[in-house]
Amino acid sequence: MRMIMLVQFPIEPFNTLVRNGTVGEKMHQILDATQPESAYFTEREGHRGGIFVVNIDSPSDVARLAEPWFLQFNAEVEFRIAMTPEDLGRADLGALGKKWA
Repeated sequence: MRMIMLVQFPIEPFNTLVRNGTVGEKMHQILDATQPESAYFTEREGHRGGIFVVNIDSPSDVARLAEPWFLQFNAEVEFRIAMTPEDLGRADLGALGKKWA
């Protein structure tokens, strides 16, 4: 299942890792290990953040994807289900509307 993984980094230890030059290496290690479909870095609620599209085959994949960010950066991680237009089409919203209207 395709998911959007939202990562928010606290000021520390991120600032320390930037100052000592190791932040890029740690990020590359995590991205190489987790292989997101896409990765974007941005601001989230006034903090550094990342938005990643990942594939989850099993609920246990959540730990595999989130733990590196928790352990290396003390980050907060959230997951959201992501649907393509084709996925949404298969939901048959018209039939659901008739059933629940």
